[in-house]
Amino acid sequence: MARGGAWAAAAAVWWMVTGAGAVWLEIAPSGTKCVSEEIQSNVVVIGDYSVLYEHHHAHPTIAVKESLFQVTSPFGDIVHKKEKVSMEQFAFTTAEAGNYLACFSIDGEDRGLAVKLNLDWKVGIATRDWNSVAKKEKIEGVELELLKLEVAVQSIQDNLLLLKSKEANMRDVSEKTNSRVTWLSMLSLSVCIAVSVSQLWHLQQYFRKKKLI
Repeated sequence: MARGGAWAAAAAVWWMVTGAGAVWLEIAPSGTKCVSEEIQSNVVVIGDYSVLYEHHHAHPTIAVKESLFQVTSPFGDIVHKKEKVSMEQFAFTTAEAGNYLACFSIDGEDRGLAVKLNLDWKVGIATRDWNSVAKKEKIEGVELELLKLEVAVQSIQDNLLLLKSKEANMRDVSEKTNSRVTWLSMLSLSVCIAVSVSQLWHLQQYFRKKKLI
């Protein structure tokens, strides 16, 4: 493979795996905003965030009573929490797979206050220090890019296996649901038939007592 082709392939796969980047969130003076990321278990997560306070008044006065940034696991466990936020970093290894939620809340008195949060978190292979890897393995250039490509492909394969597992679970749930719906439909039909037969029998008895038939 030519050098240009190797770089292009590595860049394409790298972008697919680590497409998430920094996000800017604008929060009301008294409000909360959250972002979530679905992450597998045993994955390293590294992030940093900073808060920018702006004013719409000519003579601004900061009036923030309380601010809080925290990251919670799919089971609601707090993996990172920081009060009176200005600039901070966090790192953790996921204990379970699912949606990890990062929320920033602020309690401010000044309605002219505009609060912006810059959040940048990296997941999995995006957290690797490739300069250290290159020095340790004594590789550079195309070899380093091929190593990145190999790791990226492995990550994609793991994600595909996870999706396959989820699809199988969803298929099992769907089949069980369809089976239960079928039995419920048969039971409902049986009950309707039984009620109809019972009503017909009672009507026949009534007409015979009245000597109408």
